Amino acid sequence: MKVILGVSNRHVHLKEEDYKILFGNDPLNKVKDLRQPGQFASDKFVTLKNGEREINHVRVLGPIRKYTQVEISKTDAYTLKLDPPVRTSGDLEGSSPITIIGPNGILNLDKGCILANRHIHISEEEVKKYHLEGVKTVKVKIDGEKGGILNNVHLKIINPSILEMHIDTDEGNAFNVKTGDELEIIEIERNQ
Repeated sequence: MKVILGVSNRHVHLKEEDYKILFGNDPLNKVKDLRQPGQFASDKFVTLKNGEREINHVRVLGPIRKYTQVEISKTDAYTLKLDPPVRTSGDLEGSSPITIIGPNGILNLDKGCILANRHIHISEEEVKKYHLEGVKTVKVKIDGEKGGILNNVHLKIINPSILEMHIDTDEGNAFNVKTGDELEIIEIERNQ
């Protein structure tokens, strides 16, 4: 089974009240649609900070969410001197604290920074079509000069969604792959 790849750079998701602290009443404007339905790159950017270390020009993705979350790579974590856990989006208990700086205000979060797990966006219809009922994780093969096998790729069942695998920039660089490349799911693990 083939799947299209999306390599995800560092980014921020914001809930409404946190967005207003950072940007006031300035609207969250779409710059570009992402592949997942309703998701988009916005025209808003923030600075991520931990102590004296910071990363500037980090994009806010839309739409507004029910939680605030910062997704970075391990390389970013080294830059910020953080040790965020690998997590599924929205699983923020025990995640790293971080400061987010916007043009109108500052958020000092006691949790919210993660390394996003490798995952595949898939709809319930596609789960049935590909006989993946009860599947939690898969292995994905990457061809090419720096190819290999990615273990523990989680299925993220969301309606609606487009079949697409997400990894971060560190993984993309390590395997010399880019957004739009086609990968192959080679093994599945069924829930016990």
